[in-house]
Amino acid sequence: MMLREHREAQILNSKLMGLTRSEEALVFSTVDGSPLLPDTVTHAWVKLARRTGLKIRLHDARHTHASLMLKQNVRPKVVQERLGHATIATTLDIYSHVLPGMQEEAALQFDEGMVKARIEREIDSHKTAGSRSG
Repeated sequence: MMLREHREAQILNSKLMGLTRSEEALVFSTVDGSPLLPDTVTHAWVKLARRTGLKIRLHDARHTHASLMLKQNVRPKVVQERLGHATIATTLDIYSHVLPGMQEEAALQFDEGMVKARIEREIDSHKTAGSRSG
C-alpha cells in the first residue's frame, strides 16, 4: 500500500508543478518522472539511515526485498526483471538462499504431497476393485 500512496504523492507533486507524469514513471524519480542519479539515491538513503539510527545499507534493503519476494513465491522471472538482472540464474544464485524455516516448510509440503498421492492411489485401487467385483 505504501507504494500506491507514494505514487499518488508523486502525481500530485507533478501536477502542482504543472508537469505531466507518465503512468510508467519510476518509483525513485525526479518530479517529472525521469530517473534519479544513483548517487542521489545513495546519499538520501545514508541520510535517512543516520537520522533513524538504522545500520542498513541500500544494497541490504535490495537484498532483503529480493529474498522476501522469492520466499513469498513471486515468480523468479518477475524478481529478475525488478532487479534488472540479465539472467534468472544470477537472481537465483544471489537471492535464493535458504531462509529460516524454508527447509521445514519444504519437508511439510513434500509430506503432504506424499499423503495426498497415497490417498488418491487407495481411492483408485478401491474403484478398480469395485468395478471388477460388480
